[in-house]
Amino acid sequence: MKLFYHPDQERHAPPSFLLRGRAVASPEGPVRAEMLAQGLADIGRSLTPPTGGDSDLLRERLARIHTPRYLAFLETIHARWRALPGAAETVAPNVHPCGGGHHYPRHPVGQVGWHMHDMACPMTADSFTGILASALTAEAAAECVAAGAPSAYALCRPPGHHAGPDRAGGFCFLNNAALAAEVLREHHPRVAILDVDLHHGNGTQDIFYARGDVWTGSLHADPADFYPFFWGGADEAGEGEGRGVNHNLPLPLGSGAGAFMEALETLVASLEAFDPGALVVALGLDAHHADPLAGLALETDDFTALGRRLAAIDLPTVLVQEGGYPTEHLGANLAAFLGGYTAA
Repeated sequence: MKLFYHPDQERHAPPSFLLRGRAVASPEGPVRAEMLAQGLADIGRSLTPPTGGDSDLLRERLARIHTPRYLAFLETIHARWRALPGAAETVAPNVHPCGGGHHYPRHPVGQVGWHMHDMACPMTADSFTGILASALTAEAAAECVAAGAPSAYALCRPPGHHAGPDRAGGFCFLNNAALAAEVLREHHPRVAILDVDLHHGNGTQDIFYARGDVWTGSLHADPADFYPFFWGGADEAGEGEGRGVNHNLPLPLGSGAGAFMEALETLVASLEAFDPGALVVALGLDAHHADPLAGLALETDDFTALGRRLAAIDLPTVLVQEGGYPTEHLGANLAAFLGGYTAA
């Protein structure tokens, strides 16, 4: 299995974010990639940078999952923000159209509030370069699988599954798992995205909610009590052509491996009934009990079992890194997962 990582991801290094009203150090920084890479090195695996690539094709693929105005916003907002009198170095929202706005604003402050639905997505001068490098990494892994590899792993940070068609949130800007699915759709009439992150993949759900060609399934801490709060209920089943193709299995806070793996079996049964030609796994490691954003209670060994079960689905598979934040266990959790996956 090839494991991909674009080093320009380091250029997105937000210093802080707002948590319960306090500015705290962001857990989503370059140190995440360093810890994950060390976990791979500990089992003798190394990362490969994407080579080549067609920037026009990447942008065309991104335009299938994100709106043109949102992509333009991400690319240009920092310069326009810094041109405002008294603006901070970091882009962050201070107004939101709660309940829905009636028109799209021209002013940068309004656009930041429109496109960033929380305070977890600050952008600095180099952020867009890092964000794009994360997407390039997912694209490279998907192209590797599309070319015939049975599987590939993309170490993506910032992550992507909270990024919707027109918004950023939860550390996410471009939806890497959705991008990987679009690459695979160029080769398969049906593709599945299985999200095993601690948090519901609300952005992925929104992108494919009315589409019947991409099955989406997510198991996660119950949003009645946990981020992203407003999406992820079991009653959210898709609409139009996507009706019945979206599946959510929220778990009570503190659930351990038993409940997690039982929910996974339910999702896998639905996924296999959909009969996709390829699979994207949105791989979160933040379901570990010691994660700083903890809401579930998996142990490191449980990720080995998770890897084995996902490999047994036996589809061409792109593994896209989502959550999992700095602790002494982070690298070991990834190593355990890949150990189980490759041994299956």
